[in-house]
Amino acid sequence: MQTTANRTELREFLRSRRARVSPADVGIPPGVRRRTPGLRREEVAQLAGVGITWYTWLEQGRPINVSSQVLDAVARTLFLDAAERDHLYRLARIPQPPVAGDPPAEIPGDLDTVLTALDPLPAMLVDARTDVLRWNRAYAALHPALVSAPVGERNTLWQLFAAPDAQHHIVNRDERAPEAVAGFRYRYSQNVGDPRWQDFVTRLRTASPLFSLLWARHDVAPPRLCDKRYDIPGIGEVSLRATGMELADHPGVRLVVHTPTDRRSRENIDHLLRRATHL
Repeated sequence: MQTTANRTELREFLRSRRARVSPADVGIPPGVRRRTPGLRREEVAQLAGVGITWYTWLEQGRPINVSSQVLDAVARTLFLDAAERDHLYRLARIPQPPVAGDPPAEIPGDLDTVLTALDPLPAMLVDARTDVLRWNRAYAALHPALVSAPVGERNTLWQLFAAPDAQHHIVNRDERAPEAVAGFRYRYSQNVGDPRWQDFVTRLRTASPLFSLLWARHDVAPPRLCDKRYDIPGIGEVSLRATGMELADHPGVRLVVHTPTDRRSRENIDHLLRRATHL
């Protein structure tokens, strides 16, 4: 059965997607007295071939029978991409898909060995909530403020949005921020109603107006390769590509490796490690 948090998330997500589609996108002439941004509920229902009452109840998150065929029709009408359709299914279907559990309390020593072997590539273990669990020497040199932060703030999303700019040195923050929030919501939809996730979102929305703004958009996207660019005082520019790999034996935990994208970045990582060694 859907929880209150799940119903709220479903309602806000469908409203945001409905507002994104203009009448012209679906061949409806714009009305002179049109107040609703995007499509009206009755227009979505008509285009999807469902009853207006049924669609209204779906958007309200009421406990109604939902078939995959009808959800697909709604997804097509709202031009949802694959990630958004997956997000809709998670929020609307009963029973909910399996939820990835919390990471194990202790990370086996063999994973520490893997992290150490990856030096000088910055690497870390991170959970679905983007809490950083373990890291190697290169990652600590790149993110000294993150690895020394209190447990509740030892989180990549928290550092991106709530930490002072001088701590993370990220140059392409404006580019990365929307991608990071969309990827986080993709995982959040598997944990709607979990008080630990909700508390984290609430704290981050309070700490960061930018995160709150992006969160309200309800954009969702699957995790993917991403590039991060840094400008580190005394070192220079470092460009890295982050590659994440799910650990089959540890549900919810990913190994993320950052690979320099050019020779200058490789050299600057080496300089950073040498500087950290002498501190």
